[in-house]
Amino acid sequence: MSTAAASARPRTGGGLSDVAASEASLRRFLHGLPGVDAVGLEARAAGLGTRSIKTTAKAFAIDLAISMIDLTTLEGADTVGKVRALCTKGRHPDPTDPDTPQVAAICVYPDMVATAKAALAGTAIQVASVATAFPAGRAALPVKLADTADAVAAGADEIDMVIDRGAFLSGRYLSVFEEITAVKQACVRPDGTAAHLKVIFETGELQTYDNVRRASWLAMLAGADFIKTSTGKVAVNATPPVTLLMLEAVRDFRAATGTQVGVKPAGGIRTTKDAMKYLVMVNETLGDDWLSPHWFRFGASSLLNDLLMQRQKLSTGRYSGPDYVTVD
Repeated sequence: MSTAAASARPRTGGGLSDVAASEASLRRFLHGLPGVDAVGLEARAAGLGTRSIKTTAKAFAIDLAISMIDLTTLEGADTVGKVRALCTKGRHPDPTDPDTPQVAAICVYPDMVATAKAALAGTAIQVASVATAFPAGRAALPVKLADTADAVAAGADEIDMVIDRGAFLSGRYLSVFEEITAVKQACVRPDGTAAHLKVIFETGELQTYDNVRRASWLAMLAGADFIKTSTGKVAVNATPPVTLLMLEAVRDFRAATGTQVGVKPAGGIRTTKDAMKYLVMVNETLGDDWLSPHWFRFGASSLLNDLLMQRQKLSTGRYSGPDYVTVD
């Protein structure tokens, strides 16, 4: 069996081999996770948000944040020209400064993957594609798998899938688990390599912090390479408490299984100040191991322009303003 095919199997090490043996055993495990202290979680997230990053450290953090962005266009009006322009911005975020880092990925719908792949040839920028009937996830499993397979065949390096929130909220955990494992298998290419799988929870629809913790463990056990807060298409997207909770989940999952999983907050992160808060949260909760685009991403295209303006201010001493950066 190829390495990629093996990695597409559920993760059941670390004494967790029987967790997904049945609906009952999976429910027993997920509901046996420690309950979330909502007051404590929100207080810690708020406290971490008061930390400040100055001067040289701020310059480093801005460049790191730029390198962690999944620059995204997911609109019905997307065109080939728009996707190519976004790829150009991802390659050269600030055309006046060649030292500006490139972004981590360009995220598009499956039909635009080939366009993005061609535009990014010769770079390390990943092509990410949403799939599985994004953003609602309301489609039959064969349709979701075909959606994923089409994106992978077109050259997607990463797949962002959405879970069936209806199934999760009605307690059909094994159904969600099996769907994630099936999509994970659909990410495997004929040559044995595989696209990385990001699993989106749409945390604004999960109702409770306990559900976010359960969804995090469920996705990781099923083989998620990243867990992601949101689609960016609902009223409530990434929040610091929810992201902190997911960071704690990946920390605890690695301690239990030895497997490291990435985290991606998405939606509503618009300013450099916001990004700094999230980077502090990652550093304080997980340490250097996760301070890399390989393990932490921002799903926040509008964030890039503010980071560029703040970067220009640090280097020139002047605030350039929005007219000095390109409009996505």
